[in-house]
Amino acid sequence: MAKKQYWQDDYWLLLMQLYLRKPVGIKPMYSKPLVELSMELHIAPEQLHARLCQISRLETPRIERIWQDYSRNPKRLSRAVQLLRGMMGFGSASDFYEGVEIEETFERDFRPLAEDERLTPVMLILVIDLYFRLTPITMVPETPEVQELARLMKVPAQLVADILEVFQHCDPYLKRRDVTFSPLLSHCQNIWQRYGNGSTQQLAVYAEQLKEYFK
Repeated sequence: MAKKQYWQDDYWLLLMQLYLRKPVGIKPMYSKPLVELSMELHIAPEQLHARLCQISRLETPRIERIWQDYSRNPKRLSRAVQLLRGMMGFGSASDFYEGVEIEETFERDFRPLAEDERLTPVMLILVIDLYFRLTPITMVPETPEVQELARLMKVPAQLVADILEVFQHCDPYLKRRDVTFSPLLSHCQNIWQRYGNGSTQQLAVYAEQLKEYFK
């Protein structure tokens, strides 16, 4: 019977390497290196971030031993991490996880959309956060906020404006009667169902955290 993938003690080496990356310390929850490690291990960023906090506090004897062994010898840590990654399926992630039940949740949000590989669901979340900050008449490429978000995500401002318009078709309060044939409509509807009826303040906090991924 397949088993879910959980935390393994060897993963502390991977986290320790991330913690020691300059600037040394706890990395933002959605910084790109932390998210990439999360996707590699299939462990949510929040959980890895919490374990980074444990490292900062040297919370357990296991962490203290790893700190003593590796904190002043990054080359030794790098060799240990390289060996660990080599053992994880001997270089093949598919072999490593064969027979293991992987329940993808957060990973899907960071993967490109089939309809437009420039975009991910995370980027749509940032756009819907912007949507609640603007009025329809300002949802155009010339608006400074649209340009700023486009620069952050490294996409054209016109693309951000196009997504904002699709969200207008998802917004029940606007009651738009025209039809959109955008291939992004189903994805925007999914994001609207997740965030469109919730707290805009909570969404804003989450979006601010997610922006770290693009910095």
